[in-house]
Amino acid sequence: MNPTVSSRPGHDQDLVELLWSFGGALREDGISGLEYVEQLSCLILLKRAHEQRHRPLNPQDVLGHDAWGQLLSSARDHQGLLYEQTLARLASRPGTLGMLFRRAQNRIPGPASLHRMIDLVDRRHWSAGDSGAIFEALLTRSSADRKTGAGQYFTPRPLIEAIVQCVQPGIDDTITDPACGTGGFLIKAFNYLIDNFPPGVTSAQRTRLNEGAFFGTELVDATARLAVTNLVLHGITRADAANPCVTVGDALARPPVRRATLVLTSPPFGRRSTSEAPYREDFWTGTTSTQLNFLQHVYSLLETDGRAAVVVPDSVLFEGGAGELIRRRLLTACDVHTLLRLPTGVFYATGLKASVLFFDKPDPRPDGSPSTKRLWVYDLRSQNPGPAKTTTLARADYGDFVSAYRPGRPRGERVETPHFRPFAVEDLLARHSVNLDLQVADPPTEPFMLEEPETDLHRMAEEITAELSAALAEFAALAEALRPYGVHGGGPNPEAER
Repeated sequence: MNPTVSSRPGHDQDLVELLWSFGGALREDGISGLEYVEQLSCLILLKRAHEQRHRPLNPQDVLGHDAWGQLLSSARDHQGLLYEQTLARLASRPGTLGMLFRRAQNRIPGPASLHRMIDLVDRRHWSAGDSGAIFEALLTRSSADRKTGAGQYFTPRPLIEAIVQCVQPGIDDTITDPACGTGGFLIKAFNYLIDNFPPGVTSAQRTRLNEGAFFGTELVDATARLAVTNLVLHGITRADAANPCVTVGDALARPPVRRATLVLTSPPFGRRSTSEAPYREDFWTGTTSTQLNFLQHVYSLLETDGRAAVVVPDSVLFEGGAGELIRRRLLTACDVHTLLRLPTGVFYATGLKASVLFFDKPDPRPDGSPSTKRLWVYDLRSQNPGPAKTTTLARADYGDFVSAYRPGRPRGERVETPHFRPFAVEDLLARHSVNLDLQVADPPTEPFMLEEPETDLHRMAEEITAELSAALAEFAALAEALRPYGVHGGGPNPEAER
């Protein structure tokens, strides 16, 4: 496979602008960007089912009736009631259809606005190949709405693409995201497979791609609906599939019932109360830290010889207590081979510092020695200090990291640079609290040494900053959760993609 993702077909930018500009008018009526996209998703799915029902070759009756045709033929003043009845009827259906419309409600104010939205959606043929790209573009726009915390469910797509390029999903992989948000990791992994489809693929392998190769979990109903809509529009699943590929629920509540060869995720940042913290016998230790629990959960999700890439706040790298024990166990049980330090502000939360951990899960070593030998750390943060609040990175900004990672090549071929350095596991385990907050840029003139944290006070300040960033996002999520059946706004996201 080629380690570089080929460019995918463009999408109708004019339509994106038109749809989004209409959403701006609705925001004056209290409809947030993410709520608007959720309302659009229901209409898009109805229009798409109408297209599939009436296509000349291989027509498919997804809904069992022509809901879109009925909407178009009804009087403007009656469209709202008919639309609400349609949503309620579809929400009671089993399988993926019920998932797509679960708890969906018409929140468009007034018959004129709803009629206008129906007209805008009707202009597009949503069975076309670039419909998924249009929907992704709308999700990207909604993620910029910081007042509602929408960005907590949307991991920046250039970062996801870089991660996917590094791990190279294969035709026989089973791929999951236990905190899938709007489905970005699953979609980019699927796109990579399509762009790098190997020769000689069997019919059984092709069938498996649509029936179990991709699955995820999302805590929030509305976000899960957006994720499944995204997967449907990208061709990863069907709206009438018997088994939804996204499960709504708390991924941490119990041990996994199925495992994967590849886990890609950007789990929520934050803490739960002691009474709400999950107790799992398969976890190495108990903690109220959501991100540390997800790190343990990812390990439990992986099959032997599986691999993972997990976005974590920097506090995971240095937090004491349970954090130290988890890092020590992870270095021992897994081959933790790469750490990417991201610039501050890549994610929605102001000042949030995050990194990406890449690791594999081999068989335990017979002598009990650590599976990790060397941890390579790439420092993208010092190259892109960025403004205080946000740092927008494009695909090209990750190019040097992907090249240094050497996807598909033995890690022994990696080359040390001022921004990419290896650390021996013996030195890491000997560090105070097994601290992995490793800085590699601008090396000292003296012989290279592992540096301990500057001071305890400095480390405490880092932890407090991370906790405050997560707490602010949790307040935003709580405000959304208090709306009756409203949209509760993947990327890192506080757990109320949470």
